[in-house]
Amino acid sequence: MPQDASVSMTRCTVVLLLAAAWCGVVSAALSQRILKVADPQKVSDYSISVIEPQSGATVYSHEPHKPLMPASNMKLVTTAAALKYLGPKFEYKTRVGLSDNTLVVIGSGDPILGDKDTDAKYGRQSGWVFEKIVQALRDQGIGEINDIVIDTTVFDDERVHASWDPAQLNRWYECEVCGLNYNLNCIELTAINVGGIVTLQVEPRTSFIDIANQVEAIASGEGGVGSYRTTQPNKIIAFGKCRNREGPFKVAIEKPAGFFGFLLAEHLARSGIAARGKLVERAFSEAEGFKPLVEFATPLADVVNRANTDSLGLAAEALIKTIDAYGRPDGRNGGWAGGRERIGKYLESLGVPPEEFNIDDGSGLSRQNRLTTNAISRLLLNQYRGGNWELFQVSLAVGGEEGTIDKYFNEAKYRGKIHAKTGYIVGAKALSGVCLTDRGPYLFSILTNGPKGLSRDAINGIAKAIIDEYRSGADR
Repeated sequence: MPQDASVSMTRCTVVLLLAAAWCGVVSAALSQRILKVADPQKVSDYSISVIEPQSGATVYSHEPHKPLMPASNMKLVTTAAALKYLGPKFEYKTRVGLSDNTLVVIGSGDPILGDKDTDAKYGRQSGWVFEKIVQALRDQGIGEINDIVIDTTVFDDERVHASWDPAQLNRWYECEVCGLNYNLNCIELTAINVGGIVTLQVEPRTSFIDIANQVEAIASGEGGVGSYRTTQPNKIIAFGKCRNREGPFKVAIEKPAGFFGFLLAEHLARSGIAARGKLVERAFSEAEGFKPLVEFATPLADVVNRANTDSLGLAAEALIKTIDAYGRPDGRNGGWAGGRERIGKYLESLGVPPEEFNIDDGSGLSRQNRLTTNAISRLLLNQYRGGNWELFQVSLAVGGEEGTIDKYFNEAKYRGKIHAKTGYIVGAKALSGVCLTDRGPYLFSILTNGPKGLSRDAINGIAKAIIDEYRSGADR
């Protein structure tokens, strides 16, 4: 071996040994900070993993191999798997065209088509999707169509996950998942009391939904309005009390494809284009003839952002089904079962043992999901070292600034330095992401379950401890 090579290797060895020793010292100091936060809680059912990503060294851990309910931290796994299997340049493409004089809409599973937040980002007005279709028909000189055909076969027919709470299916976070989604598959209800008479405003306006108004007008006291479903699909009862104005609040609807089709037909009618036939949901074959009119494209990055920054469940559930659909030769019938299998293979490829995870849905609503902080931190490390880290980090909520942690970490020394995904369902809390410290980034994952779990303040305190430990100079 040449002498200079030997010297080089010796120097490298010294550097690695020093790095390992440094990490050991830091681990002990960080441990003291974290225990100072966790010990007063007198709890036991929690797991923590903290990694320095440049070296891959674990600088702190507490039961990192213990499987726990991850709540919405499940979305980190789903979005990371989507980037692997679909690629960062993937786009959902909803296509609209004509087959003879039948208007055909072929869904792509896009979960944020007509989403108000996404439309606001791009300066699009409510109903712009339907305006585009109307304009495309007018450009072709078409003033009348026959049937409207909706093809949702990119996904299977299981729109409601078997593990979800049936009592909450009218909540926006538990909406149905379809091959054609619109407006997050929800309507918005607002109750207004004028002169002792309560009226309900519905957005978007449509006859697809039948709402029975049982809201009571009150002159004083605190109001509150809710809704519940009936045995008749899309027959909704609004109830409660209204003194001035209550809402708007989201209500999940049933049969999203029919919802879109009705809105489209009603918009056509208001624009002077008659639909003489029926609204039909079925598989459409290109062999029937398809003349493209307009296409709506949504970048995968936008869907990942809505899933992680705002914890949008529909985005994650559409992604897990899309992962399955695009793994099939025909690109159809994507479902939870196939998505679970592919996500499991992804985790195993990262070195996560099968006993450290159980994948049930994509969003974390299911109480059957299980992950370890080891699994999540390995996933974060894989993203950090891969080519998608910038996209992935941007998708996370930002402490004191944006998303589900905008109200936390408001102190100047923490604001903007903690990028993370929250998680909460009854009995489970979580926070995982990256702390941008003065000494570089540190990846972390915190999961806690049950009555012996950490409080939200303690979870946030652990993230703050990481920032504090690696603060430079006199600020420490």
